[in-house]
Amino acid sequence: MEPGNYRPAPGHVGRPVDTVVPPQVQGAVMKAGRSRSGLVGLTVGGSTLAFLSLFLVVPFLLSNTGPAGFLVGFLASLVPLSVVLLAVHIIDKWEPEPKRLLFFAFTWGAAVSIAVTLLIQPFFVLAFQFSDGADLQAYMATVQAPIVEEFAKSLGLLILLLMARKHFDGPVDGVVFAFTIAGGFAFTENILYVGRAVAESADPAGDFAQVFFLRGVMSPFAHAIFTGTTGLVMGFAARRWHAGASVAAFFVGLLPAMFLHNRWNSMGQGFLAEYLMVQVPIFFLAIGGIILLRVAEKRLTRQRLLEYSAAGWFTPAEVELMATLGGRRTALNWAGNYGRKRQMREFLKAATRLANTRQRILSGRDVQLHQAEERQQLQRILALRAAVAH
Repeated sequence: MEPGNYRPAPGHVGRPVDTVVPPQVQGAVMKAGRSRSGLVGLTVGGSTLAFLSLFLVVPFLLSNTGPAGFLVGFLASLVPLSVVLLAVHIIDKWEPEPKRLLFFAFTWGAAVSIAVTLLIQPFFVLAFQFSDGADLQAYMATVQAPIVEEFAKSLGLLILLLMARKHFDGPVDGVVFAFTIAGGFAFTENILYVGRAVAESADPAGDFAQVFFLRGVMSPFAHAIFTGTTGLVMGFAARRWHAGASVAAFFVGLLPAMFLHNRWNSMGQGFLAEYLMVQVPIFFLAIGGIILLRVAEKRLTRQRLLEYSAAGWFTPAEVELMATLGGRRTALNWAGNYGRKRQMREFLKAATRLANTRQRILSGRDVQLHQAEERQQLQRILALRAAVAH
């Protein structure tokens, strides 16, 4: 934030705000883009694209796996998919994204990005000549796959950033959407690899166990980490709220994703050593980075809400209640005792969104647009407060 971009939070006019929860509960805490219609349009458009993509993707999978292999691959692929989606749920707990956008992200990864890959793939084969099949396989794995697959997956991120900017406002959101897209892509790809191992092998059980262990146990987060780097870069660009910066971040973010994908696919005879010495540290580095992002997100929420507290919209105790996990848990438990847990959850979500809007105001870009949105959100905060407190 540039000092010249600072604008004070609008003052609260009228009588002092009511407290959301009783003082004794507050004391315990102290101690411890787009409109709804836009979301519908994005969901409908994404669902239509995903449905059309199935006419290309499903025949491709069946032709490579057969019905029995497809069924086995589908069931087996649910295991790593569940692991990735559980991680998404944990990462996304602070500011949950709309289910419609997560549905769009998943279907984009599982169907649309696969279809885009299948359509672009032949051009890479036609553009180069190879002396034998081994050269072609190596080229397709280390050059074509990183470029085409990361482009196809990240295209969904770009659409989300341009069309759902209100909900894509930081690096954590970028990681959440990227992991969801990548989880969908890996799900379909795992159906192919596992199903083909069953259909084409003389020892289906042995080859199934080998492929499942490699893809489902050793590397369920491989695609998520690749595409997650693109989501991270685009998430930082999202705070600038500028279409040009979003497109630039898309291309910049593709570079580390393609590089990581290339290094994974390039592991050969020394696979196990490189996996332990390179890929496992990258995985733990990703975990550490996500934890730091979550901490920074909570700190930013608290800093921005304190400015509204100074302007009279919240009490200091309420800020602690809204800006810490312990405070939110206490507030939800209290509200649950009076049948108002849903209203309290909406109040907390609205407060977090308000903090993100203020952050965009302080970026200095499209200030009047965001200030108008801020005024609407503040009025909604008052309505939600009344629903919780009375």
